[in-house]
Amino acid sequence: MPLAVKIAPDLDDAELPRIADALVAHEIDAVIATNTTIARDSVAGLPHAEETGGLSGAPLARALHRGRAHARAAPEGRAAGDRRRGIMSGGDAVAKIAAGAALVQLYTGIIYRGPTLVGECRRAILRQRRRSN
Repeated sequence: MPLAVKIAPDLDDAELPRIADALVAHEIDAVIATNTTIARDSVAGLPHAEETGGLSGAPLARALHRGRAHARAAPEGRAAGDRRRGIMSGGDAVAKIAAGAALVQLYTGIIYRGPTLVGECRRAILRQRRRSN
């Protein structure tokens, strides 16, 4: 069974080689870049902005550049996922794959859209693959 590890956008770039080594050593199949962020700059001034815990979804958009860098932690030949912000539609899933992700993770979108999002993403990805072939 494939195993993916999510890594935080808050990691220092110097930590990535160590993480990549650990992923290889433990035969991890994929990296999800990025997990939730503890940074609060994207929600500064909003109600509850000072609450603790990881932010996901739209607040991760600011971690875009970090996610790209962290995807490099994926061991060569292994899948790199891209979780720059919550996937809220089939179009979002297709866009992530078009941007280089080998897999996508659904979480925030399922919370807001429900389980029908899974089928929508699957259909959108399959349609795009057919168009590309």
